[in-house]
Amino acid sequence: MRPLPSTIPLLRALIRLRHKSYRMMSDHPQSIGGRVMHHALVVLILLNVLAVTFESVESWSLVHGPIFQAFDTLSVGVFTIEYLIRLWVAVDLPSPHYRHPVWGRLRWAISPSAIIDLLSIAPFYLGIVFEIDLRVLRVLRIFRILKLSRYSLALTVIVDVVRQEIRTIGAMLIVLGVVLVLSASLIYLAEHHAQPQVFTDIPTSVWWAVVTVTTLGYGDMVPVTVLGKFIGAATAITGLGMIALPSGFLASGFSEQLRMRREEYRTLVDDVLDKNGRITRYQRRALEDARQSLNLTEDEAIEILRNEVMGGHATCPHCGKPTRSHGGSAEPGLDQ
Repeated sequence: MRPLPSTIPLLRALIRLRHKSYRMMSDHPQSIGGRVMHHALVVLILLNVLAVTFESVESWSLVHGPIFQAFDTLSVGVFTIEYLIRLWVAVDLPSPHYRHPVWGRLRWAISPSAIIDLLSIAPFYLGIVFEIDLRVLRVLRIFRILKLSRYSLALTVIVDVVRQEIRTIGAMLIVLGVVLVLSASLIYLAEHHAQPQVFTDIPTSVWWAVVTVTTLGYGDMVPVTVLGKFIGAATAITGLGMIALPSGFLASGFSEQLRMRREEYRTLVDDVLDKNGRITRYQRRALEDARQSLNLTEDEAIEILRNEVMGGHATCPHCGKPTRSHGGSAEPGLDQ
């Protein structure tokens, strides 16, 4: 069914408004208005975390309860509008999976970032519909801190590293589970007859295994037999290795992720450089957007560009000056 001719201008205006809203709501807005809104949302998220924290203090909650309630209502209103706008502009996302006006938006709604946005406002509406303990609702509002992952490029890199190393992390968790069950079983066999009221069963002994592997050692469950102490020492030493292994894998994964991002930026630079080594204003803006999305520093981006056009006459995509004029090791200033 085709739209009526009288509605075509309205539809075009709505599409233009949607495109403009998408650019403002993007993770790397270029307009001043988009950046102001970006920082305002970050400040609002941090204020919500502080409000949830201070509202848990009973004396503060009794005295300033109405203020906390009003601020929460205002915050939910802002976050709800943000969620609805993101749902509306989801069809403008680069991926073709979101192009369909219905299924595309539904796909976005089940994405991790959309679920986090929904969790940040769900407790407020659940409290209206269902009878839920107010203390539970206050604690659930702390989910709003997860919204910072949308605005922090550093957190994005960490998430990508975890996603990249998910199989390695899964294997280490399986090994950790085996160590915990084995240690709990052995300490139960060694200590149950000496301390039946402490090491009552294997599930209870798992708690001892957890605090020993993590080298916390609360002291609420301590082996007294020689065999039990030997098992405890071996479990603690094994725990040191179990803690060190994930750190090494994540560090190597972080380095690999940064290398991949630099390679992606280098490939993009190769694509935009013409035979004369020139870069247009539009390409310069695209390179700056790519640098921010890849979480590269300005110095890293300039170094990559300089290596790609060594001896050429290309212009820097950030400051617009010829790369040869940057000279030697001196780093050029970048446009703010």
